Amino acid sequence: MNYISEGFFQAIRLIVFMDEQTWSAVITTIRLTTLSMFFSLGIGIPLGFMLGYFDFPGRRGLRTIVDTMLALPTVVVGLLVYSFISNRGPLGQWRLLFTVQGMAIGQTILALPIVIALSASAVESLEERLRLTLRTLGASGVRMAVTCLYECRFALLVAAVTAYGRIVAEVGVSMMLGGNIKWHTRTITTAITLETGKGDFALGIALGLLLLLMSFALNAGLSCLKRREA
Repeated sequence: MNYISEGFFQAIRLIVFMDEQTWSAVITTIRLTTLSMFFSLGIGIPLGFMLGYFDFPGRRGLRTIVDTMLALPTVVVGLLVYSFISNRGPLGQWRLLFTVQGMAIGQTILALPIVIALSASAVESLEERLRLTLRTLGASGVRMAVTCLYECRFALLVAAVTAYGRIVAEVGVSMMLGGNIKWHTRTITTAITLETGKGDFALGIALGLLLLLMSFALNAGLSCLKRREA
């Protein structure tokens, strides 16, 4: 058990003294997750709202497809995106392979079903009395949609946090599309996988602690926001 305690104290030193390798992986992770969340929320929330708010032919089948994609294997996503952005793929001229942007494409595809499905569920869970009241007050279609979207804002935040948890802990897509290149595309999760396999237990613990801290800070911020709105 000594190597665990020693690795933990070494990890604290790496964090406190701003070890370049450690913080390089953290910065890359922040860049990647920010880019992935921007696109997944920007695309997923409007699609999820339309899926939950409007009634149209094929809606039930589309909802089934979205729910099925919640269990989309990460390796399959990585393979699919790799085939498109590799040099021989249709998007090869963009040179996205082994870049943060290429990794963000794969993570966005992983997060989209989560955002769409949870956003649709949030809209569907609104009481029918809310819509009836808005119609009685003469609210237009746009005003009614905006009000419904506002009323389920906390559920949408939960969808965002859930999607974030999926992509920030992702290894397969990041490894396949980013190549785990040091100082360039190495994220916290891929660095933990590599360094722990090499026997650098301290660096793995340091990165794990920082990953937990990032997730804790995000959830704490969400809790504070809920209390302020209550």
